[in-house]
Amino acid sequence: MANAIEARGLVKEFDGFRAVDGVDIAIPEGSIYGILGPNGAGKTTMLRTLLGIIDPDDGERYLLGSDNPLSQSRLVGYLPEERGLYQSMRAVDTIAFMGALRGLPLKEGREKGRELLENAGLGHAADKQIKQLSKGMAQTVQLMGTIVHNPRLIVLDEPFSGLDALNQAKLERMIRAQAERGVTVIFSTHVIAHAERLCESIAIIAQGKISFDGLVKTARDRLRPQVHLETETSDGPWRKALPGGIEAEGNWWHFELPESGVEPLLTALVEGKAGVRSLSIERPGLHDAFVAIAGETVAAEMGEGSEIEAGEIL
Repeated sequence: MANAIEARGLVKEFDGFRAVDGVDIAIPEGSIYGILGPNGAGKTTMLRTLLGIIDPDDGERYLLGSDNPLSQSRLVGYLPEERGLYQSMRAVDTIAFMGALRGLPLKEGREKGRELLENAGLGHAADKQIKQLSKGMAQTVQLMGTIVHNPRLIVLDEPFSGLDALNQAKLERMIRAQAERGVTVIFSTHVIAHAERLCESIAIIAQGKISFDGLVKTARDRLRPQVHLETETSDGPWRKALPGGIEAEGNWWHFELPESGVEPLLTALVEGKAGVRSLSIERPGLHDAFVAIAGETVAAEMGEGSEIEAGEIL
């Protein structure tokens, strides 16, 4: 599979500070790819460097096969973290204008803009000025302006910021719909749950460095599944099947699934008359993998306590 974006040894400095520090990354075409990291990790600077908005101080970058990213700009849709719209412009004209910046004729942009708004249940807002729309509606209009010219690559910088649960769900559906068309979708986020629901591949970045770049499954497979076991008895020959050093919480046992797998464990429990009351095997989530890869400190900086941020409903 070809890569939509590649970079090797990418460096970007500002007054001696390395915002991007030797980044190697490969983003497959047709994937939904998440860039995870806390605020200030270098996500935005890396994206802008990859897109050619700013030039690197060192390293190589390729966007849709070209080492001149700006030459491919008509094939890219980019939603920056800073939302900026002309407040007096109508919603449909905003979408058309953004498409025109990527080479789409204004008339065609208006037609497609109305179609996008209708499909999203916002046809009534097409002729309203941006200042008359809720925050969620205005952000949706800006997203539609990002995709109206049918790009091959869509890059969204913290797209969920400021949206409530309803609007976050709508945005996730739009991202999946684009991916189903074969479009590569890249988004940065500091909320791991979004990446876990949407992404096939991720990069984890902190202090300008990427500590992981690959499949979500690969990240999660770095950790063993966790076993949660409740027994009627607290001791017996079956204890030999459990890892050493663990202690019971009452008659509850929590431990990593042994390398031998679940079948030998079950056999030992049954033959040893442990009296199994309950047994569950929990596969580690992306948050657990993130902590293992990036460390507790970086995970704490992500602010994972609040996935849903304040916003307005469409």
